Amino acid sequence: MRVLLSGYYGFGNLGDEALLEVIVKQLRTRFPAWDVEVLSASPEQTSAQLGVAATPRWNMNDVREAIRRADVVLSGGGGLLQSSTSLRSVVYYAGILREAIRLKRKTMIFAQSIGPLDSLGKFVVRSLCKGVTRATVRDGRSKVLLHQLLPGTPVEQTADPVFLYDLDLDPADLAREGLDGTPYAVFSVRKVGALKEGVAMLARVADRLAEKHGVRVAFLPLGGASDAEVSTTIIRACKSAPMLLPECTLERAAAIIRGARVVVGMRLHALIIAARFGVPFLAIPYDPKVASLLDDLAYPLPPLWIPGKGAPDTATADGLVDRLMSQRGDLSALLETKSAEIRASAARNFDVLDELMHES
Repeated sequence: MRVLLSGYYGFGNLGDEALLEVIVKQLRTRFPAWDVEVLSASPEQTSAQLGVAATPRWNMNDVREAIRRADVVLSGGGGLLQSSTSLRSVVYYAGILREAIRLKRKTMIFAQSIGPLDSLGKFVVRSLCKGVTRATVRDGRSKVLLHQLLPGTPVEQTADPVFLYDLDLDPADLAREGLDGTPYAVFSVRKVGALKEGVAMLARVADRLAEKHGVRVAFLPLGGASDAEVSTTIIRACKSAPMLLPECTLERAAAIIRGARVVVGMRLHALIIAARFGVPFLAIPYDPKVASLLDDLAYPLPPLWIPGKGAPDTATADGLVDRLMSQRGDLSALLETKSAEIRASAARNFDVLDELMHES
């Protein structure tokens, strides 16, 4: 068997690279005789890092040949079928599924969040993805939406595969980042249109963690240079002296999050990794997929800030920071329990794939 993975791979975004690494590892564990091929923006790098065949994602002749070679085409994981980035994006990912369906390959929407989709985006998914064999989604909102768009495709709610991420790196190996033995908080931010309204509030949160709770703040740019730019803007507004960590490997980023006292996060996979290792957090739901994660975890702390709805007043922000620190033990225990449950749901993605491959 040969499986082809289509996703936002090879762009250096650590969240998507975490998805790819976990998916490849699980495929090798569950289906050791299968060959894996990835559509990547950096095919040579992807191939070298993971030991898989990789095809340049923008060369459509090569993409079609990769689809022809495959027995099954997986679209995911991640948030691929959405039009908030651009219509071009959803047309690209849905178009790969359309070509696979045309060539009579088995197809699966794999561990995705669906949407946001405008009316044209919904038309694209409804038209190009009709005939997809199976689908798994990582939240209830996506299940409802995809069932409406593709009523003929069985859709099952599972969980993000990154909940299956394992880590062996010793915390002592973080010495070069200056984090060993020092209580610290991780901030993971990204560019959004409403960022300006939240800069002062995020700087205040960093200062309160440092001055009231004795926790050093470290900004971790999971999305590369653009995340570092946003982080720098916030750091400059701080009275304390947060760190801006250098870009690093997925393994080191996960180890940094695992070792944190708390996390303040916009990036979905920063929050997923925090939940995976029982690290309490305050979320900033810039996208419905982040809000859906809070629902799935039944997380008791409200979001710190919802971009586009105005920053909270200082008393509210201060109160949330204080609750985060005072309730760390209870929050950590909750996350460890919920994460164990969600790991089983994440593994279900691969059960559904197995079922698909045994269907006539």
